[in-house]
Amino acid sequence: MLNILKNELTLESSTDHLSEVRNFVEVNGIKVGLNKQTIAHISLAVDEACTNIIKHAYSNDLTKKIKIKIKTSENKFTVIITDSGKHFDPNKVPEPNIEKIQKMKKGGGLGMFLMKKLMDEVHYNPKANGNELILIKNYN
Repeated sequence: MLNILKNELTLESSTDHLSEVRNFVEVNGIKVGLNKQTIAHISLAVDEACTNIIKHAYSNDLTKKIKIKIKTSENKFTVIITDSGKHFDPNKVPEPNIEKIQKMKKGGGLGMFLMKKLMDEVHYNPKANGNELILIKNYN
């Protein structure tokens, strides 16, 4: 079940809803005049964040919810993602060894790396009942 407000989306913790997440980011990016590449970068970062929540914070528990809120100002596109899962500090994740991951032909392991590369700021705030991840992209 999806619950969409103007700049807020609440969804079940399922990878089946990732296309709706990307669409939500795209629609809001278009509203503020972001170019396609910037929207694609933000969408990928948010997709990776939600995938990590689904797989790691919630262990694929479909009964859990993810809340995504978008705030825009004249030069910042901010995505706030909250969940009620296990605490996880992305700042403690070391940079991946991409060659090693490639050689192992293992999927995954690049989510935090991609978020940090694609966004201008990535902030994590542990909450009493879960996590808050803030992704910020600057634009003109």
